[in-house]
Amino acid sequence: MLSDLFTRNRTWSEHRKAEEPGYFARLATRQNPEFFWVGCADSRVPANVVAGLDPGEVFVHRNVANVVHSSDMNLLSALEFAVESLGIREIIVCGHYGCGGVKAATEEMLGGLTDHWLEPIRRLARAYAIDLAQLPDIEARRDRLAELNVVEGVRRIAETPILQRAWAAGKPVKVHGLIYGLKDGVLADLDCTITRASVFGEDEPR
Repeated sequence: MLSDLFTRNRTWSEHRKAEEPGYFARLATRQNPEFFWVGCADSRVPANVVAGLDPGEVFVHRNVANVVHSSDMNLLSALEFAVESLGIREIIVCGHYGCGGVKAATEEMLGGLTDHWLEPIRRLARAYAIDLAQLPDIEARRDRLAELNVVEGVRRIAETPILQRAWAAGKPVKVHGLIYGLKDGVLADLDCTITRASVFGEDEPR
């Protein structure tokens, strides 16, 4: 299996160099992505592929169920680097329908680290229990919970000292919430964007 991976890698590399001879030389000299993507570790939702972006265009952090923990030093370090060093101004929290992590958060706890990791989603399920109960079936409830998890992630990122410091310095950083459909391959905007203007009560720049 590993030898197959190397074969695929060489094929991809040669294909890219044939299409654009200076491709790797350009990537090696600088990193200038437009987006910081916080997504799920699910192998079916690779950020570059679903967003139609090339390497170098998106800086990525992924974990189980795209949870934003305020104590996750990995995510926070990546966020800080994205905003302060790379100058990224578009942050995306992206969940997906049919998320295995969200599904696990709606089932009995197994007593492992996953239960601790998914605790914020369990808390959301309790907070929105009445609303979720109005939906027709368990799949619809889990998909709505996946959306709520994204909205919560956007809020949590906006509350970090990293974003608060950036906004106080006048940086026009935006935090967006998207959801991806495994069944149709389409990204949807959850309309929960938070900007400097919305935080400080200003008009959005035209």
